[in-house]
Amino acid sequence: MSIATLRRTASAIDAKTPAHRDRAIDGLRALALLAVPMGHWLLGGFSLDGEGALHNASPLSSFGFLAPISWMLQMLGIFFLVGGYASVLSYRRTLEAGGSTGAWLRGRLARLGRPVLGVTAVCAALIPALYALGVPEKTLHTGSTLAIQPLWFVGVYTVITALTPYCVSAARKLGAWAAAPLLGSVAVIDFLRYGPYADATPSWLSLLNLLPGWMFAYQLGVCWGEKRIGRRGAWALLIGGAALFATLLLAFHYPESMVGVPGVARTNSHPPSLLVLALAAAQSGAAMLLRDRIGRLLRRPVLWAPVVVINLSAMTILCWHQTALLTAAIPGSFVGAIPGLTTSPDSLGWIAARIAWLPVFAGLLVLIGRYTRGFEAPWKRATHVRRAVAGLLAAGFAVFALGLA
Repeated sequence: MSIATLRRTASAIDAKTPAHRDRAIDGLRALALLAVPMGHWLLGGFSLDGEGALHNASPLSSFGFLAPISWMLQMLGIFFLVGGYASVLSYRRTLEAGGSTGAWLRGRLARLGRPVLGVTAVCAALIPALYALGVPEKTLHTGSTLAIQPLWFVGVYTVITALTPYCVSAARKLGAWAAAPLLGSVAVIDFLRYGPYADATPSWLSLLNLLPGWMFAYQLGVCWGEKRIGRRGAWALLIGGAALFATLLLAFHYPESMVGVPGVARTNSHPPSLLVLALAAAQSGAAMLLRDRIGRLLRRPVLWAPVVVINLSAMTILCWHQTALLTAAIPGSFVGAIPGLTTSPDSLGWIAARIAWLPVFAGLLVLIGRYTRGFEAPWKRATHVRRAVAGLLAAGFAVFALGLA
């Protein structure tokens, strides 16, 4: 495709964009979406055992100085922020048009659930076929863990989306302070699990951080959409979040990496620690302050067109990017040690080789997306029997991936 054709396509997409479309919000969402596969592809690797099976590994185990990269690539706070902002606008439009809260929720949840059901059902069907082709069981478990890894996020996001009406009510009553109790609850749980009572605190208590930890940025987005956070509030979030982030790292010795590192017991993201909320606050403040500038930048068709494409493929990117990685790695494991792909991520050479692999992973994701984007659209031909079969396959895959069978 020539440059002239690309420019014409970009101009056509720009011309079809409604004037009221908030380009900055879409741009922020696209940035957060791209950070997910980039983070997994750059900070996740494999080791190959003597039997040719793949095991999860991370360059962060050998190179702690790479931790700041995880700060830049951990943009789920931005994703939840714009999710809350967009949800409140969509919810308001639905009610103004005479729709009901129930109908709005059903539509939003269906858009999230269909792609997840699709990827898990497909993976469940592939597992026995790959095993029959000689893929080791350990590799299948490793791959299943990676494939299901992004889906916990979709599950949490679904629950939070269902709570949108309550978030709106809280924002209207309390303004930006509606997010404060969420921050406080995570701080209390962190104190119990990391403070003087850590030995007496049961490990399951950390799971209580899941909902408030990720709902914090979503609530900020709802408050933003309700016009309850202005520039002064945005500056407070940016400065306060950055200060809290630095304090937690330097004074309270939180792990530097924003993602889990194999072999390290304490993690910031699973479930989220107070450090995640501090980063989300700083990112949210920066996003609010840069919104107008981002919006003006995306008036250029050549920049706006990729944002549209990424947003239209949001769930495909989230659900299938690990499959793209595995599509290269599993065949590679039969070849042997391939730098940046199946070799252990314990050298600077691995980092350079992995960067060289990124275009391959991206190309595979585009190819996979051509055949899987249909899962994002309504399933017009899905009978009750087909949906039941898909549900059973998805449940079976979850059981296998989580090591329950």
